[in-house]
Amino acid sequence: MKEKKLVLRTCVCSKEVCEKKDLFRIVRTPEKEVIIDLKGKANGRGAYLKKDKDIIIKAMNSKILDKKLEVEVPASIYEELLRLIHG
Repeated sequence: MKEKKLVLRTCVCSKEVCEKKDLFRIVRTPEKEVIIDLKGKANGRGAYLKKDKDIIIKAMNSKILDKKLEVEVPASIYEELLRLIHG
């Protein structure tokens, strides 16, 4: 049986290289909409954030996702990310 490849991505906030499963993918769709891509297959420009409350708060305060996705990220996206962490 073929071994699954370890997929690594870099968190845009902490610059930490992590496994893809330990990160959230936030996508700016071609329609300039910002969504949380839980499946990792959505079309558009993506940025990864570590699944960590402190990292998400830091990203919200520094507006790093706004810069990376070249669009204003609504506060509701950060609220949803925090909700996803706490289950």
